[in-house]
Amino acid sequence: MKKKLFIDQEHLQNIVNQYPTPFHLYDEHGIRENARKVKQAFSWNKGFKEYFAVKATPNPVLMKILREEGCGVDCSSLTELMLSDKVGFSGHEIMFSSNATPPEDFQLARKLGAIINLDDITHVDFLERVAGIPETICCRYNPGGEFKISTSIMDKPGDAKYGMTRPQIAEAYKMLMAKGAKYFGIHAFLASNTVTNDYYPTLAALLFQTAVELKQETGADIRFINLSGGIGIPYRPEQEPNDILAIGEGVRKAYEEILVPAGMGDVAIFTELGRFMLGPYGCLVTTAIHEKHIYKEYIGLDACAANLMRPAMYGAYHHITVMGKEDAPCDHKYDITGSLCENNDKFAIDRMLPKIEIGDLVVLHDTGAHGFSMGYNYNGKLRSAEILLREDGSAEMIRRAERPEDYFATLDVTEFF
Repeated sequence: MKKKLFIDQEHLQNIVNQYPTPFHLYDEHGIRENARKVKQAFSWNKGFKEYFAVKATPNPVLMKILREEGCGVDCSSLTELMLSDKVGFSGHEIMFSSNATPPEDFQLARKLGAIINLDDITHVDFLERVAGIPETICCRYNPGGEFKISTSIMDKPGDAKYGMTRPQIAEAYKMLMAKGAKYFGIHAFLASNTVTNDYYPTLAALLFQTAVELKQETGADIRFINLSGGIGIPYRPEQEPNDILAIGEGVRKAYEEILVPAGMGDVAIFTELGRFMLGPYGCLVTTAIHEKHIYKEYIGLDACAANLMRPAMYGAYHHITVMGKEDAPCDHKYDITGSLCENNDKFAIDRMLPKIEIGDLVVLHDTGAHGFSMGYNYNGKLRSAEILLREDGSAEMIRRAERPEDYFATLDVTEFF
């Protein structure tokens, strides 16, 4: 089965003539269109805000595009906070959700006026000691056990390191109120990369009911409920994509059934999407530079797992298009590899593809989130450039490729550099 790219061969070749492969390419038009659809899906909620998960694609140009579309940012580290501040996000445009958090991270979050989402009950006293307790604060909930939709197990929150137990979150609210907090939020992330319209409505119902109970038990003034991320994308061509409008409507129904009768019809809904916001609107553009014929047939690319870690780390599937051969028969079985000294440095194993020639452009789909951002420097590999395909068709470099001097820069403490 095929997956359609957001760019054709001729246009891509013109970009490659300007910027050598490998590079991650992003589609501005698709990003903006998708952000507007998310906003439309939750337009029934007056306080709705999407907080883009910076960890997914921490590039200031892309973050600025999302800010222009009304998004906030979800940060989880000091440098993500610094980056967001540089782009112009401030105050409650920033959610700060982290775990095992260093004091300096909390201190900068407080300085920027971000909404802090506490991962653990012990962080209440820690935050007070290192940065003080703000008036508005959020707590992360972990219901434990297994999270199911109908009879399908989506994930196992009980095995996750994140969030507080049900008794702990009630106690945390009470502690925070005693320390001066006035306005509260609740947050949970229970499953990753779900490709079903039922995930968010099911999660929302659980959180809405928990919010009603917490208000009754503690008297906390709950102002927002953060559904976090978890809405996935169809990496495989046979998968049916999520319908964000149907998802928003499902959340609305749960809101009307649970929160409104409890007198909580003014609670804002927040989301923290990363993969859904940018995943399909990025791709890794590479060139076939070697072929090998031993016990299997191999094609070696000029990219490696340092440019896209997910297949090596998770065995994740990324669809592959050989440019100019979209309609050719997929009658060759290949392992598509990088050049790392690791045997898991494979973008695809036993993948049926058209015959690949040296010099062919080989494009890996759906790298717009958790692609470049998970890169690393093992084997001294240098991370690639990031290129933005503007709405007018022009291409703009938004991050240059690393150079050897970047790799050696932190060795300036030695006599050698």
